[in-house]
Amino acid sequence: MERYRQLKPLVISDFESEKWEHPVHKHNHYELIFIKKGTGNHYINELAIPYREGDVFLLGPEEEHYFDIHSSTRFIYIKFTDSYLYQENTSAYGSVRHLEYLIKSRETHLSGFSLTEPERETVAQIVNVIISLKGDKLQNENLIWLQMLSIATILQRNMPELKISMSHKKDIQALFCYLHKYIYQPEMLRAMVLAEHFNTTADYIGPYFKRNTGITLRDYMRDYRNSLITARMKSGNYGLKQIAAEFGLTDESHVSRILKQVSTEENTTIEH
Repeated sequence: MERYRQLKPLVISDFESEKWEHPVHKHNHYELIFIKKGTGNHYINELAIPYREGDVFLLGPEEEHYFDIHSSTRFIYIKFTDSYLYQENTSAYGSVRHLEYLIKSRETHLSGFSLTEPERETVAQIVNVIISLKGDKLQNENLIWLQMLSIATILQRNMPELKISMSHKKDIQALFCYLHKYIYQPEMLRAMVLAEHFNTTADYIGPYFKRNTGITLRDYMRDYRNSLITARMKSGNYGLKQIAAEFGLTDESHVSRILKQVSTEENTTIEH
């Protein structure tokens, strides 16, 4: 299994092909793929997903994928790393959460987004703007970032967190989406609030999550929140006070304790 490595924070590719030349691979970055034209199948983790003009895919670093092209396809690739997501000045945009919500949720990478025709046209126009700006990415960095946030906002509207039935196992995806969306609002993650949203009981939702994931709901929320906080601190563009306010934590010392705990756990893992 090949693993492609990208060193630049942002790479934009625009190419057309009648035959897919790349092997099945993973990568160290995120990929937002827009199908400008063409048809075929996109294989993600061995699952075949038909694609056509206007489709959008979002892949995380651990997804294996390749394309089986049926008709000549023009691909627009927007490839970015964590360093791009947490670059200087992006913290000023509250909408960074929309993009973070999408790319940090591995469950959401395993299919295309079911956009309405008007949404597909809007995304196509936004992608055209990005293509027009890619000639000078350094000068147009902020403009490209704002286009990315616009696309992320549209994609988020098509996430499954509005599902309320807990009768099917696939609805664990809806629960994941809800947790990722409201990780910044602790009051929305209380058992009673979760239960009401998913039309079940507080006594049921915790065991349901543990049964389907192998981890407790409390531990998952803690680990996920801690991963976001750690990424912000590693970027060097977020302060303790800012992070505490964003995640609804008590104060800066609370953030410091979390970072110390994460560091201790990482060191313990390395030693073993």
